[in-house]
Parts: sequence; structure tokens; C-alpha cells
Amino acid sequence: MIADAATAALVHGGFEYAGIALGVALYRERQAAAGAGGLRQPGNFAVIVGLLAGAGIGNKLVFLIERPDIAQRLLAGEWLWPGQSIVGGLLGGLIGVELAKWLTRQTRSTGDAMVLPLALGIVVGRIGCFLAGLHDDTFGNATTLPWGLDFGDGLRRHPTQLYEMIVVVLMATVLHRRRERLAPVPGLAFKLFLAGYLLWRLLIDGIKPVPVAYAGGLSGIQWTCLLALLVYGPLLWRAATRLPRRAFA
Repeated sequence: MIADAATAALVHGGFEYAGIALGVALYRERQAAAGAGGLRQPGNFAVIVGLLAGAGIGNKLVFLIERPDIAQRLLAGEWLWPGQSIVGGLLGGLIGVELAKWLTRQTRSTGDAMVLPLALGIVVGRIGCFLAGLHDDTFGNATTLPWGLDFGDGLRRHPTQLYEMIVVVLMATVLHRRRERLAPVPGLAFKLFLAGYLLWRLLIDGIKPVPVAYAGGLSGIQWTCLLALLVYGPLLWRAATRLPRRAFA
């Protein structure tokens, strides 16, 4: 782990932006392979802009929900650079894409092509979180399990960043292998990925330190995931019921 705060921030940010860049590049490649055209194709540029703008706003907003103490300091005029939230980036990106599609009058589903790029971006970004150690708020609580790691404070902790990388790779792999069976319902693979990630974060954040506890002792991110699942769940169910029964065989 990186002990110096400035170096940790630089490395962490580098991996985050690398994850975004690699994800966008993979998305463009998959779109081109599917015959959807490049950025000059009508609507494609708007989708990318909506994705990046929505993700940029969402990741800051949900971070400030997670850390209302930071939000209060910003409102008081203190200069700070807020952190980021993958949950906020995903939800904000979803809203940004849907808004861009509405403005450009697109009806085709674009989500399925984003599953692998999103998974790649999350995994690369979490490498930065892991290397940042105690300078990042993504480590887990203390544990006596043999794979617990000391991030620099003398305590063996859950390496929740590594857990997440494994889970995201598994989800993306399963969805990729089932892509032909899910194909009859465009957008279903993305909905499954997003819902799976939100559920994962709702659970895994239960073994992370809670900077500011909300109702029920849950963190701001956990409440965001729970509310998003309540809203998104019916949409996922409606899409899943349109899938032919043979897809489950």
C-alpha cells in the first residue's frame, strides 16, 4: 500500500481515469463490432456525452450523500476536492444516457454493450483504491480471517476492493456467456449487471466502516443502493418476464 497521501491520491486518480478511458475505448470497439458505428454515428456522441456528464455529476453527489460532513464544509466555503462513488457514477451515467437518448429521440437500447466496459472500468479503478490503502475509504472492517490485510494501521482488514474486483468479473463473465440467451430482450443484461452491483454494494458496505450513519445504521451509499433497487427492481422484473422460457434452460 502507498503510505504517502499525495502519492496515493495521484495513483488512485490515475487508475480511476485509466478505468474510464479503457471502458470508453472498449465500448466504442464493441459498438463498431456490432455495426452501430463510431462517435460520428447519429446519437452515439450524445450517448457518450450523457454517460460521462451524468457519471461525473452522480459520483460526486452520492459521495457527498455518503459524507455529509464534507458537504457541510463545502457549503461553509472550505475548499475541498470531494471523492467519488462508483454507485453514483453508475446511476448518474444511467440517467445521463437516458436523457441523451430522449433528447436525440433514440429508442434503441445501448446498455448491453456497456456491461463489459463498465466491468473493466470498475476493476481498474478498484486497483487504484486498493493501492491507496488507508487514504481511500473503500477498505473493510477488521477481521480475523486469514486473508485479512494490513493497510497500514496495524489491523488486518477485509480487502473489500479485491472482493469487488472478483464479484464484478464473475458477474460480467456470466452475463457475457449468457448474452445470446439474454439478447431477445435488449437492455436486460445491463439491468442485471446494475441491479447485481447495487445489491452487492448494499451487502458488502455492511463490513466497511460507516463514516456517517443514517437510519438503521446504514451508510449513505447503502441507502442509495436500497432506494435505487426499489425503483429499478420493477423495471428489471418487467424486462425479465419478456424473456423466452428457453433462455433459462
